[in-house]
Amino acid sequence: MENEFRVILARKKLKISDVFRDTGIAKTTLYGISEETTKHPSATTILKLCEYLEVTPNEFFGIKKTESNGNC
Repeated sequence: MENEFRVILARKKLKISDVFRDTGIAKTTLYGISEETTKHPSATTILKLCEYLEVTPNEFFGIKKTESNGNC
């Protein structure tokens, strides 16, 4: 699943080992999310990462807010 995990880690100067130590999320899970090989990470894991990294889920997944022009 595409995400900005690696970018956020780099920006915050964190390593996966730091995230593992501070959150308890398994390193294999973190590497899978980082390498985008995990297809369906749990919502609990994503929310825990977002809280730890101080980002929103939209920021985590690289979803940019666009202005609505009234079209669906």
